[in-house]
Amino acid sequence: MTDEGMINIVSEILPKEEMLARVNKRASLKIGVLAEVKNDEKRVCLTPESVGILIENGHRVVIQSKAGEKAGYPDLLYSEKGASIVGNFEEVMLSGIVLKVSRLNKSELQSVKKGQLIITSLQYRSISVNDIAHIADKKATAISFENIMDNTKAFPLIRSMSEIVGIAAIQIAAFYLSHPKYGNATLLGGVPGVKPAEVVVIGAGTVSEYAVRTALGMGASVKVFDNSIYKLRRLQYNVSPHIPTSTLQPQVLAKAIKDADIVIGALRQSEMNSKFQVPEYMVEAMNAGSVIVDVSIDQGGAFETSRPTNHENPVYQIHGVTHYCIPNMASMVSNTASQVFSNFFAPLLIDIGENGGVSSYLKKDKGLRNGVYVFNGIVTNAEIGRRFGFSYRDLDLLLAILQ
Repeated sequence: MTDEGMINIVSEILPKEEMLARVNKRASLKIGVLAEVKNDEKRVCLTPESVGILIENGHRVVIQSKAGEKAGYPDLLYSEKGASIVGNFEEVMLSGIVLKVSRLNKSELQSVKKGQLIITSLQYRSISVNDIAHIADKKATAISFENIMDNTKAFPLIRSMSEIVGIAAIQIAAFYLSHPKYGNATLLGGVPGVKPAEVVVIGAGTVSEYAVRTALGMGASVKVFDNSIYKLRRLQYNVSPHIPTSTLQPQVLAKAIKDADIVIGALRQSEMNSKFQVPEYMVEAMNAGSVIVDVSIDQGGAFETSRPTNHENPVYQIHGVTHYCIPNMASMVSNTASQVFSNFFAPLLIDIGENGGVSSYLKKDKGLRNGVYVFNGIVTNAEIGRRFGFSYRDLDLLLAILQ
């Protein structure tokens, strides 16, 4: 290939701003934060403190009005740190990098610009072909934060949200267990002379580990079920070797659930593929006022009696058992969750700027590359390409062209 041909290819897939950044290594970024429109999503990607750090590093930050309000961050706090507060999403969508927790909606997708970087959740189960097509047609780049990896090949944001959900699940269950209407007026931890509540956790992943830690810390008695001996052993190693554990044997599980005050359903997606659910007859055998928290509801639910709820109407009762089945539990503690997001995204954005822009940084960060599903209009995620019929390319090869 001639030098001229190579230049033409680079100019096609690399925005002009990044062509300039290759000459002037450090890039000044314009970062936009969109407000969430879904009632159940209260988190925000950047806190005012992180916005101040970004601005101190020479970047511009545009915040859609009330983007952080549900997480406890009013517009005034952002403006005091130097952010520009704008009234509509169109002004935010003029930014080179756009952040949002949930996916872009139809109106926001229409406003995507060529060469723009979009960082949102992918929500693979509900994404549509039109969502991908809009981003690809605009020759933008899209990164799903669920798929971003760290140096240990773990998924830091997913793990952090799982830790939050595990802790919150027990706090929520404890509240409803003691509730005069939805519970049986039982204290989770008990007191001297009174036995503690019985907690059953189904699953042994990160959510379960933090649920177990929290339940034990509050004085409850805990049993854990999972079909993976490795995960059960790891949980015991990380928390306590004295935690009773078992594989998912129906008779053993049925007895534990019958005696339980709280049951946490936290099976991971790999287990949900086997369509395991706690059957209704086990739920019916539970004591009135017992509580189920189904963390797996976004993957189909771990209980036959589960159905999705929301933050406005979080619970319902079947057979006298209270069910809490909100798919987006981390949003309930939106201030904490937003700090987690911000602690991750602010250093990432600073590094992107220090390395001259998105394409330059992607070359050195394999973990961030793992989150890319569209690169300058080209689909790079094989699973998405096969599912929706897009032709797709290897991102490493596309970045190699830009050498």
